[in-house]
Amino acid sequence: MKTHKTHNFSRRNFLKTSILASGGMLVGFNLLTACTKEAVMPVDIESLNFNDFNAFIKISDEGYVTIFSPNPEIGQGVKTSMPMIIAEELDVEWSKVNVVQGALDTKNFKRQIAGGSQSIRFGWDALRQTGATTKQMLVNAAAAKWKVEASTCKASKGIITNANGDKLGYGDVVKEAAVLEVPENVKLKKVKDYTIIGQEIVNVDIDKIITGKPLFGLDFKAKNMVIASVLRPPAFGQKLVSFNADEAKKVKGVIDVITIGEKVREFKKSGKRSWTFQISDSDKVVVIAENTWAAIKGKKALSAKWEIDSKVESTENHDKILTKILDGNQLNSRREDGNVKDAFAKADKVLEKTYHSPFLPHNCMEPMNFYADVTSEKIHLVGPVQTPQAAESVVSDMFGVDKEKIHVEMTRMGGGFGRRLYGDFVYEVAEISHKIKKPVKLVSTREDDMTTGVYRPAIKYRIAAALKDGKVTGYHLKEAAINSNMFGVIPHFFPAGCIPNLKIETANYKSNITTGAWRAPYTNFLAFAEQSFFDELATEMNIDTIQLRLDLLQNVKGTKDKQIQYSGQRMEDTIKLVREKANWGNTKEGVFQGFSAYYSHNTHVAEIADIVLKDGFPIIKKVTVAVDCGVVVNPTGARNQVEGGVLDGIGHAMYADFSFEDGKPSSKNFDTYKLIRMQETPKVEVHFVENELSPTGLGEPGLPPAGGAVANAINAALGKRIYSQPFVNELKKKTVLG
Repeated sequence: MKTHKTHNFSRRNFLKTSILASGGMLVGFNLLTACTKEAVMPVDIESLNFNDFNAFIKISDEGYVTIFSPNPEIGQGVKTSMPMIIAEELDVEWSKVNVVQGALDTKNFKRQIAGGSQSIRFGWDALRQTGATTKQMLVNAAAAKWKVEASTCKASKGIITNANGDKLGYGDVVKEAAVLEVPENVKLKKVKDYTIIGQEIVNVDIDKIITGKPLFGLDFKAKNMVIASVLRPPAFGQKLVSFNADEAKKVKGVIDVITIGEKVREFKKSGKRSWTFQISDSDKVVVIAENTWAAIKGKKALSAKWEIDSKVESTENHDKILTKILDGNQLNSRREDGNVKDAFAKADKVLEKTYHSPFLPHNCMEPMNFYADVTSEKIHLVGPVQTPQAAESVVSDMFGVDKEKIHVEMTRMGGGFGRRLYGDFVYEVAEISHKIKKPVKLVSTREDDMTTGVYRPAIKYRIAAALKDGKVTGYHLKEAAINSNMFGVIPHFFPAGCIPNLKIETANYKSNITTGAWRAPYTNFLAFAEQSFFDELATEMNIDTIQLRLDLLQNVKGTKDKQIQYSGQRMEDTIKLVREKANWGNTKEGVFQGFSAYYSHNTHVAEIADIVLKDGFPIIKKVTVAVDCGVVVNPTGARNQVEGGVLDGIGHAMYADFSFEDGKPSSKNFDTYKLIRMQETPKVEVHFVENELSPTGLGEPGLPPAGGAVANAINAALGKRIYSQPFVNELKKKTVLG
C-alpha cells in the first residue's frame, strides 16, 4: 500500500457544478493580456475601463482580467476553483484575476449546470490544457520577438524570460500569440510544481457576501419591475375551483390579482417533456404588487375554494404501500451476481433488517425566486437556478419562442441542494410576465417552499445477508420508494464485487407528490441503511466493524467488472486513514465511536463519530473524516464542503421529519420542522488523502456516511440499533448535541 500524505483541516461549506468548454483557448489568450509587468490589483476594479474579448474574458486598459464563470454558483466554490486551474497552468498571479458570473451561453460554454458534484471532475483536463496551451503560445510569441528558441524561454507569474535575462509581460506579446498556430501535446505541470492549486484561496465573492452586496436572486431589481406572490393548492391532489380577491385588492400596494396555469397545461398537452418540469396543472392565483410585503400580505387576504382533482395521500398509507412492495415479488432487478437464492438456502445464519426514511424538503436559505420580462421581441430571465439551459429550453417550448431570443442570467444562489434543479418557479414567473405584460419577480415565502416543493422521496430498504462458515456469502437489497429514488449506478457501488452472491431490486409507487433530487441523490439515506446494516452484521460475526469492510474490499481489488464504480484500494486507504486519525478503539473512557464509509459522486469517504453520554443521552462531540477526492484544488472550499455535508447529514438524520396528511404537508416553517442548531454541531476534522489523481466531487459525498457513523456510535453507547430517520423518534427523547 502506498503512503499518503494528508491535509488536516476543520469545518465549513463547499458543493457541485461544470465546465468551460468550446472556445477554451480564447480564455487563455485574453487572460494573459492582464499580466503586464507593472500590474497592481486596484482597490475598485469595477471603476476600470474593460474591453470585451470574448464570452469568457474582459481585459482592462490597465491589464487586469475579468473571467466570466459559466456555471451556476450555489456555494460549491466553482466560481473560485475553476479559474484557479486555468491560472495555475498559465502561470499568472491569482491576485491579478477577477471573476464574474457569466450568463447562459450554449454556444461558448458546455454543461452549465450545478448538480452531481461534477464541475471540477469534468473541467479538470480541459481547463489545465487551456492554460498550458495558452502559456506555450505566449512563450512562442516572445521567443519569436527575441529571435531565440522557445525551449530557451520560460514563464512564471505572467512574465516570460529568456536565457539572457530579458523579460516580457504576457500583455506585451498577447496580440502576436493570438495569431500563432496552436501547439499540440503541451506540457502540463506536475503536482509538486503547483503554486495556486492546493493553496487556501478565499472565495472570490466573500467580501460582497459579508457586506451585503447584491449577489443573490432576491437582490435583483429592474426598472418598472413588480412583485408576484403565488397561491398554490394547499394539498397535493387538489385544484382551484374559485377565489375571491376583494380583500386582497384592498391591501395597499396590490396592483392586480390574476390566475396562471394555461401555459403549463399547453406545454404538457404538447407531449414535450423535461425532467426539470415539476409543476401542478391546477390554476394558481397570483397577487401582483408594488413590493414584496404587499404581495405576500395580499396573498394572505385571498379566499379560495379547492376541490380534489386526484387522490390525496397520507404518510400512514405510504408506509403500508412501501412495506407491501417489499413483501411482494414485483421488484425490478438492478444487479444479480451468483446464486442468491442458493446462498441464503445454505446459510448458517441470515440477518435481515428494514430501514425507513421520510420525505424531506430542501430548505434553501434563500426561498425560490426569479425574474422575467416576456415581450413579443425577447424574453429576459434572471435568477438562481441550477439548470439554466433546461429552463431556457422549457420556456422556449412554452411560448414558441426561438432560444436565440431568450437571455438567461444567473445570480448566486442561497442554497440549492437539488431544489433549484427544477425550474417550476422560472416557468411560473415567465407565464406571469407574459400575462401582465410587465417585468416581474416572483418571490416565495418559507411556507411556499416547504409546502409546495420537490421533496426527497420517502423510502424503505430491506437488506439481508447470508452467513456461511464465518463469511458473508449472500447479500440481497430491496428498495421501495415513493415515485423514484433515481436509482442509477448504485447497484455497482459497495458491496457489489465484494460478495459472490448479490442481488439488488427496486420498485416504486407513483404519487402526485412531487419528488426529486435532494443533496447526494440516491445515497443520502441508502448509505445510512447499508452502513448501519454492516455494523450490525459485524456484531453478529463477532468481528471489528472496520475489519469487516477491509476484508470484503479485498474481493473487489483487481476486478475486471467494468460496471464497478468504486476502487477497492482507494476505499481501503481512506478507511485506514480515518481509523488512524480517529484513534479507533483507543479513545478515552466514556467515548463511544461509530464507523461508516461510502463511495458516491466519484469520491471515497470514511467517517468516525465520537459520542459521550450525558444523563443517559448521546452527545456528538466529534466526527473525523477521511476523503479521497484526488487532487484538492482549493483546500478552503474543499474543507467547507466536506464539513457542511457532514453537518447536513447529521442534522437531517437526527431531527428532520416530514409527512403528509390528506395531501397536506405536516410542517410549514422551522417552528415545527427541526434543523440542527449551531450549538448542536460537533467538531468536524477533515483529512484529505493526498495523491496525484484527477479530482472528483465534494459537494455531496461527505453527507451520506454521516448518519450511519452517528447511528453506529449511538448503538455502541446505548446498545440500541436505529432503523428509521429521524433518530430522535426512535430515541424517544430529544437527543442533546454539543
